[in-house]
Amino acid sequence: MTTKSNKKLTLLPQAITARNTGVDLDLDWVSSIQANTSAIERRASSIGSRRSIKKQHQAAWLLQAVKCMDLTTLSGDDTTGRVRRLCAKAKNPISKTILEKLGLDSIKVGAVCVYHDMIEAAVSKLRGTGIPVASVSTGFPAGLSPLPLRIAEIEYSVSAGASEIDIVISRRHVLTQNWKALYDEVKDFRKACGSAHMKTILATGELGTLRNVARASAVCMMAGADFIKTSTGKEPINATLPVSLVMVRAIREYHEKTGYKIGYKPAGGISKAKDALTYLCLIKEELGDQWLNPELFRFGASSLLGDIERQLEHHITGAYSASYRHAMG
Repeated sequence: MTTKSNKKLTLLPQAITARNTGVDLDLDWVSSIQANTSAIERRASSIGSRRSIKKQHQAAWLLQAVKCMDLTTLSGDDTTGRVRRLCAKAKNPISKTILEKLGLDSIKVGAVCVYHDMIEAAVSKLRGTGIPVASVSTGFPAGLSPLPLRIAEIEYSVSAGASEIDIVISRRHVLTQNWKALYDEVKDFRKACGSAHMKTILATGELGTLRNVARASAVCMMAGADFIKTSTGKEPINATLPVSLVMVRAIREYHEKTGYKIGYKPAGGISKAKDALTYLCLIKEELGDQWLNPELFRFGASSLLGDIERQLEHHITGAYSASYRHAMG
């Protein structure tokens, strides 16, 4: 292979962020939150066209996207072998040849996300790498198990070695505007997580309106969420730019009022490198460079990695390779 550029890339350093302890539920704050759907959709439609990221800059942004990726397998036919292969990819997500051409020694993803029964396999494979294991919990994806069982599920996953827990909220609390019930539920989940970071999945495709998304985001952050996340990936509608714009602006308002920085995770339907660039632009424009690191931003995707690796290979060779050359494991 021939390289088009030997200039070394520089990636953003990881930030150090104080963990959100939550605040008292403020119903006046919640009721004051509105969402102008037409304005939100206009702004969202402009995000992908406002910046043109090319050549060396595009390669650097795509590598940052890899660092912010939660490699995920949440299928009924998951096996320990599949999880171990995914973990091997997590440790070396981009081929050594490509990294050498870009002037980098190594890179790793943000986390590996699995069901509870696969935590042990993931933890053993990732031991010593610094890559956290995340586990979905609380009756994922519907969140309709009895509350004591959902809390126990979190505790089991933490004891098994998961350092991040992706919980799902009860959508009915949002749809009925029962913000106290949602706040209490998420606060119970946060307590059960202990030192494990909690990503709160809103399942935005099932919340009805953007105003509901905005209010649910605020309530979950008040209850102590470390991240707010769009989707389980199992809903008919998953991550979208309008929803993402609403959620990151809720994060910005919460930070302005409390001083706490909350992470954001779009999940489901993000499979192309150009989509990753658009989401990174959204975060940069709405929240700033401090959020462009795995401590505060994650992609919930796996198929995305293959397309990013293809784009990086095109950057250094000028030719696109077949997708089967960039398998997940």
